[in-house]
Amino acid sequence: MVESGQIIAFLPRPIVRWFNRAMSGQTLSPANHDRDNVGLTYVYPVVSRRANGVSIGINLNTSNACNWRCIYCQVPDLKRGSAPPVDLAQLEMELRGFLDEAQLGDFMLKHVPESARRLNDIALSGNGEPTSAREFEQVIALIGQVLADFDLAGRIKLILITNGSLMHRQNVRNGLVRMAQLNGEVWFKLDSATEEGRFRLNHSRQSAEIALKNLRACAKLCPTWIQTALFELDGKPPSEKEIQAYLAFLENAKTSHTALQGVMLYGLARPSLQVEAPRLSNLPPEWVETFSERVEALGLKAKLSF
Repeated sequence: MVESGQIIAFLPRPIVRWFNRAMSGQTLSPANHDRDNVGLTYVYPVVSRRANGVSIGINLNTSNACNWRCIYCQVPDLKRGSAPPVDLAQLEMELRGFLDEAQLGDFMLKHVPESARRLNDIALSGNGEPTSAREFEQVIALIGQVLADFDLAGRIKLILITNGSLMHRQNVRNGLVRMAQLNGEVWFKLDSATEEGRFRLNHSRQSAEIALKNLRACAKLCPTWIQTALFELDGKPPSEKEIQAYLAFLENAKTSHTALQGVMLYGLARPSLQVEAPRLSNLPPEWVETFSERVEALGLKAKLSF
């Protein structure tokens, strides 16, 4: 691990490009989650609409490979597969360099709207399923060390955004234990609880039963939210059959003593880059409000981002 005070002495070329681009007058917004907006390999800042602050994204899937293909995904040239090997030294250098600039430089002043000028979290999301990286546990350990060195451990969130499909891997479970120690939380994707719905929306053949098993395992290791994308497909909202199956899934999770933080419901803030994009549109606000009330009627907290 490098010392944060040493970072300026040997900035790699991508970070030099970032500092040059910092003079371009670019302002971040919730509508722009470009993973290359600062020219780095793994680290990218975004303004989070859910947190109303700056989120430091960590993209481990630099090959644009994911084991699912969600029809609302904003990743260009998405392909099936796992994350490539992670260059831990490069990731550490980029994260230290960006944190140094965000806290001591003029990044916030130049590139972030005044209302969002605070560092909210570090989020592992990116261009595919982050837990598919074989180095996942090592990545969490690295982030923990960097946060400690910057006196940020426990002061900002560490978030994992995941489809939850790889919870059987020991390195993933070990990483979640470390996350829980770092003020971490998991956003666990659940867009449908039916076999046909999960294939239609996520191109996944994973059953709802396996999803529930993975959710239980995840929530035992780290505070966990369910995260659900809601939208119209071909001008139609989710069917009542889909809604009933989804609510039954939540009820099953509760009755099996799965300790959930709540449910995050969100819409389409940015356009899909998948072939189904023309078929997708946002739901009417009143539909979303009614749906969230049905979730809360189960005794679960619902957060809306639309």
